[in-house]
Parts: sequence; C-alpha cells; structure tokens
Amino acid sequence: MPIVTLQVTREGSKPGNDSVTADEKAQLIAGVSQLLFDVLNKPLEATFVVIEEVDIENWGWGGLPVELYRKQQRLKPS
Repeated sequence: MPIVTLQVTREGSKPGNDSVTADEKAQLIAGVSQLLFDVLNKPLEATFVVIEEVDIENWGWGGLPVELYRKQQRLKPS
C-alpha cells in the first residue's frame, strides 16, 4: 500500500490561477498512481496520493524566501 505525498506551491500553474486546480490535482493523482503501477506493479486501488499545497511564503530556496530568490535570479546577467 504505497502512500505518496506531493507538495506543490500554492501559486497556480498559469495566469489567473492562485492554486493548483482540481483537474490538475486529478491528473497528478492519476499519473503518480500509474507510475507506481508501471514501475512497482502496485495496483491503482492500493495507492494513496496526498497533495499538500504550500503557501509561497512558507517555501525557501538557496537560503532565501523563494520570491527573493527568484528576484535575484531574474537580476543575474545571463
């Protein structure tokens, strides 16, 4: 009985979305479940997928809050 936890940021996948949509979550659940079936032969009905949305201010990268990190990356010369 696999249990998979996916953490995604609560910022949406495209303009106008401020979180992951129900359809996107359904696709993630289906895809992860299928992957476990394909790789580990785990039945779909025995696989549990939990999606946790993380507020953007609760996420850091490179020692910085993610928004500050992204801002620094945009300012770096290419």
